[in-house]
Amino acid sequence: MQGFCLSVFETLQFESRLKPKSPSGKFQFQLFQAHFDQILNHYHPLILLANKIDWLRFETELEDCYCPDNGAPALPTRLLVGLHYLKHAFNESDDSVIARWIENPYWQYFCAED
Repeated sequence: MQGFCLSVFETLQFESRLKPKSPSGKFQFQLFQAHFDQILNHYHPLILLANKIDWLRFETELEDCYCPDNGAPALPTRLLVGLHYLKHAFNESDDSVIARWIENPYWQYFCAED
């Protein structure tokens, strides 16, 4: 019995010196670095609509509304126009559209948030 316990003890000591392989983290890095266009359904209505809208036209039409040397830095035009559309389309208030935007990756994609 004493020999058996000594053998088990030596085995445990040997195994305690072996360290587990550290995960490479490569899969986790790629998962958390994935862009929306890699993980979202490309046939979702908001993605289809976002790809059909001429966002550059909004930028050119609204650029006179921005003052480059006064006030806080402007938010992207697509974000503002997209949030306004989502607010209207889903009958949301100012606060609720932001709350839903934070939780909904399709809304974030629509507003060009990477």
